[in-house]
Amino acid sequence: MYSIGDKISHPMHGAGIIEDIVSERVGGEVRQYYVLRLTYGSMTVMIPAASFGSIGVRRIISAEEADKLVTGFSAIQIEDNQNWNKRYRENMLKIKSGDLYQVAQVVKSLVVRDMERGLSTGERKLLSSSRQILISELMLAKEVSSEEIEHIINRSLIGMDSE
Repeated sequence: MYSIGDKISHPMHGAGIIEDIVSERVGGEVRQYYVLRLTYGSMTVMIPAASFGSIGVRRIISAEEADKLVTGFSAIQIEDNQNWNKRYRENMLKIKSGDLYQVAQVVKSLVVRDMERGLSTGERKLLSSSRQILISELMLAKEVSSEEIEHIINRSLIGMDSE
């Protein structure tokens, strides 16, 4: 399925590179795990090979798709649900989908909401984690630093350079 060195994306942790494939004995059964080194921070995650499909692990997008996503930020449509609880649940479903375009939609909607009204603590955490997921995959796809991706995203979302 995947090999050491493959670039993959985990819906809740972001993108990384498979560092190792190991077998571990769990509950009397030997199971295969992929060791994923995340690009953001220095965290590694062990993902059971048997659950890749069900949790939405996939190969990262291409550099061309990343360019299209970044240049199309301004065109991303956002929804403004007034009920914060429903909005939070909808945003979580989008993130868990593993679809980077939906993650970008969450980032944009939360940034716009923050600029207009401010965010609750829960939504601020959600914005932080969704930005991390988005940035981690874009930096791997485009092979650039996280700072460069953050600069591009900030310029696209806010319409000005961020320092």
